[in-house]
Amino acid sequence: MLFRKNILYIYTDGSSLPKPRKGGMGIRYVYLDDDENEKRIDIEPEGYKGATNNQMELMAVIEGIKQVKYQNIDVKYNCIEVRTDSRYVSDHKNLAIYNWSKNGWCNNFGKPIENAQLWKDLIRELRNVGCKVEIKWVKGHSKDPDNKAVDKIAKHSAKTALHEPLVPVKLRRKKSTKKTKRGSVEMKGQRISINVINEESMRLSGLYKYRYEVISKGSEFFGNVDLIYSELVELKAGHKYVVTFNGDNKNPRILKVIKEIEKDKLDNSK
Repeated sequence: MLFRKNILYIYTDGSSLPKPRKGGMGIRYVYLDDDENEKRIDIEPEGYKGATNNQMELMAVIEGIKQVKYQNIDVKYNCIEVRTDSRYVSDHKNLAIYNWSKNGWCNNFGKPIENAQLWKDLIRELRNVGCKVEIKWVKGHSKDPDNKAVDKIAKHSAKTALHEPLVPVKLRRKKSTKKTKRGSVEMKGQRISINVINEESMRLSGLYKYRYEVISKGSEFFGNVDLIYSELVELKAGHKYVVTFNGDNKNPRILKVIKEIEKDKLDNSK
């Protein structure tokens, strides 16, 4: 891929490894010196425990921009071009700047945005870097040697995983054999019994995200594992509740906690 003078190119990549989940980042700076020779600087930030791939893709861009001022880049540039193979980052940057940040970090349906704090951090770095920044998508695992290099760095970074999780999540083991599937439980305004598996504060939106499994044996969704949001803070991971859902599949919410279920006393109502 060709490079031009007066532009600083930042290749970034994020990686997430399972069992246990941990994530890492790879960053490479590329620029042309005064004689138009290609110069490269690689950095490998420490990884994070429990990080998803999207979180690491975002963090790699944030760190790539943030760390520019600490690099020994001996030419002047008037533009930064970030090259990422993450559609998640490249396709949503403008939404984060012009929509989500002005909408309480929720989408047009009122559903909270995942990784809102990281998107907010990215906007801050874009504003503070002091020059124009473009974020462009490049095909991952292509013949581009710089893309391949940051992929390798990110995977090595993920193996370190020294930092604590970016977002504290309280987790308990699920009993269902089914995998988590968004939208697998239809919102019908129903009264239903659930077992809370994860609880996570989505601070910027003022909401909480819960991963849960349906334990109402009479429900058509029995055993399904899904995600839902609520303003209610009293639900705890590892506890079972009878709750009321809303009727909006585009913005699934727990509206009310009817009662907590005692151990081994499951509610069979729909």
